[in-house]
Amino acid sequence: MTQPDDHAGTRPASWYENWTEGPDSPWRGRPAPNVERTYQTLTYERDGRIARITFNRSEQGNSITPQTPADLAAAVERADLDPRVHVIVVSGRGKGFCGGYDLDAFAEKGFKGIGGPDETAGTVLDPAVGMANHNPGAIWDPMIDYAQMSRFNKGFASLMHANKPTVAKLHGFAVAGGTDIALYADQIICADDTRIGYPPTRVWGIPAAGMWAHRIGDQRAKRMLFTGDCITGKQAEEWGLAVESWPAADLDERTEAFLARIARMPVNQLMMAKLALNSALNNQGVANSAMISTVFDGISRHTREGYGFALRSATVGFREAVRERDEPFGDHKSSRGGQG
Repeated sequence: MTQPDDHAGTRPASWYENWTEGPDSPWRGRPAPNVERTYQTLTYERDGRIARITFNRSEQGNSITPQTPADLAAAVERADLDPRVHVIVVSGRGKGFCGGYDLDAFAEKGFKGIGGPDETAGTVLDPAVGMANHNPGAIWDPMIDYAQMSRFNKGFASLMHANKPTVAKLHGFAVAGGTDIALYADQIICADDTRIGYPPTRVWGIPAAGMWAHRIGDQRAKRMLFTGDCITGKQAEEWGLAVESWPAADLDERTEAFLARIARMPVNQLMMAKLALNSALNNQGVANSAMISTVFDGISRHTREGYGFALRSATVGFREAVRERDEPFGDHKSSRGGQG
């Protein structure tokens, strides 16, 4: 069979070229999409073959707002569509990865004054609707609750459903709703002293993503959720939740080395490997786990105890209510952020 003079066999290891490289690329001569984008809650940057998504509310512990899942899904899709991207990494600016939902704002202020364009007003994600549906003196509609929280899950699950590999880089703290995000990533790499867990299982919360048993097995997942305890990054590695854990000072260097190894692989090989392995997760019933967990998360916020926590938060402030929740366990200062 006759081949052109510049066929792949004339170039050493041409299989490691990017989709857009080489004379036979379908993208030959086509412009590259923008490499940077700033969203309300995070930033996006393409650095060579690596797409970097970074939570950008450091003063609030990168806590989750109604805009976060939409921002994350949009950034992941941007990376997934760019043929130059081989791997996507999600991290947080400041002292930690993500401290969960911004319950300071939710419990005390109804998300007033967060700033930025209002993309949720008048929708099922409208904070005012959520506040009205959480009034202990009114009737709770569980399907409004489910419609809201399932949308958060869909946004976070974009990390798992993306065609390309996703890596969560954890430092400082990844607690409560922050773990819903991290556990959807294909790989977790973290600092040894990272605090990881879901303290809201003590009252007013069940992990809506439902990923704990899928990531660390039944017994260890129950060990976490029966107590609300956090584990360290080092423990996360030992338990198989994190693929690597390093001293905090080495995390950046080690993460870059890890990302570089993934990015060296051909895009289509990465996609096929991920899709094949995700089929096992799908067979385990991750979608069903998320549905059931989201329903129970809503119920947990409308029990007698849940209403007591909400009323206490409104009376003395959310941070004081969290202190009262966690102090009997001796760890109320071990994690930071929204904790919801």
